[in-house]
Amino acid sequence: MKEYDLIVLGGGTGNIVASEATEEGLNVALVERDRLGGTCLNRGCNPSKRLIHSANVAETVRNADRFGVDASIDDVAFEDIVNGVAETTAKTAEAKAERARENDRLTFYQAEGRFVDEHTVEVSGDDGTGGKRISADRIVFAGGSRPLIPDSIDGTDRVNFLTSAEALTGDIGGLPDRLVVVGGGYIAVEMSHFFSQMGSDVTIVGHGEMLVDREDADIAQQVTDAYREEHDLRLGYTVTEMADDGGAKRVTAESESGEEIDVSGDELLVATGRQPNSDLWNVSAAGIETDEKGFVETDEYLRTSVDGVWAIGDIAGNYMFKHSGDKEAEYVVENAVRGNEREVTYPGMAHAIFGSPEIGSLGKTEGEIADDVEYEVGTFAYDDQALGAALDNKGGFAKAIVDEDGEILGVHVVGPEASALIHEVSTAVAAGADATTVAETIHVHPALSEVVQGAFRRVTDVSAEMSP
Repeated sequence: MKEYDLIVLGGGTGNIVASEATEEGLNVALVERDRLGGTCLNRGCNPSKRLIHSANVAETVRNADRFGVDASIDDVAFEDIVNGVAETTAKTAEAKAERARENDRLTFYQAEGRFVDEHTVEVSGDDGTGGKRISADRIVFAGGSRPLIPDSIDGTDRVNFLTSAEALTGDIGGLPDRLVVVGGGYIAVEMSHFFSQMGSDVTIVGHGEMLVDREDADIAQQVTDAYREEHDLRLGYTVTEMADDGGAKRVTAESESGEEIDVSGDELLVATGRQPNSDLWNVSAAGIETDEKGFVETDEYLRTSVDGVWAIGDIAGNYMFKHSGDKEAEYVVENAVRGNEREVTYPGMAHAIFGSPEIGSLGKTEGEIADDVEYEVGTFAYDDQALGAALDNKGGFAKAIVDEDGEILGVHVVGPEASALIHEVSTAVAAGADATTVAETIHVHPALSEVVQGAFRRVTDVSAEMSP
């Protein structure tokens, strides 16, 4: 049995740890069943944002007449767009793999891996059967996640359907004329925007009363209203069955009151969330404790219930973002590789949803604030700011939630460039700034950042309205 100083399971954020560990002089084994780069590079945020950029360009052209520009779309090269992104992604992943293979201190096992005991992992052979066993006193578990397909939907074993994995890797075929999207979260919102702007008629079937209902309620309502203008929304329905009706694919869904609907399309996309890959890695054999959803439980140092095993990224479930996973990789390098004890923190943690309109968010939603906490809310519309009013902002606004001492509890932006605008507040929160500091900071006029400043000015009563 081959022994290493460190085994890293998972080649997404885990690849960062493996590389840093070799720089520290450790002999490292890296186990990844798929391509290096993990979900984000290969089947997630990177390819999706490349595709969504094409959708944004198409949307801009379609709406050009609003700004006095006569423009039209003659054709969308859907397959070229999708295949081009897939090829770029594959080249990036292979470059990572090549660098891994050239690292003298790193052994890259591009194969299935399963725990045998607390510190032993069996790596499958080329034929998929059980192969060699490797061990280490230290293991970093970065095993990732995969699309969640609810067991409650009958027919998933009989009907071919898409998930984000197929939609983002080029394994989709041609553009469907009619697409039914099952789900109402961020993946459903982003993919619906992409396919719609490529030319599909999109129907979204979601169980919530609003899209992205984990966001602040005001933000979720604004997104829902905007999407209702572009898509056929069937909200408040839970999908119970899917079927193939001789070419057309159908989903049956039911409301809480028992009302049943059938929706058909040329293709189905199931976007009902993600689940951790802990079962695929056979964590039970190692005695690693997980919660009821399968996420590996970790302490403030990212240690699991097994001594010498740490967990980061989607598998740990602290946050399911690439940027949080990368931050956790920095901490686990300190703790697992260098032998320190640094408590993980997520200062100014923000996230974004790249639909149309965009969302940028950090901190608590208004619904998450405890009843005994006194707070104020300030909102500022894009239409109240010079550049914002010139854009197709779809009723966008910024919302700041601040407690009675000026602490920033939450900030939520919906509209153009929201994913960038939120970072002003993320930096401020990480630096310990209060709401008045953001409100009083001089902002470039007429940059969109004034939309965020406007929300803070209103919640803190700093000065009068901004100049137009």
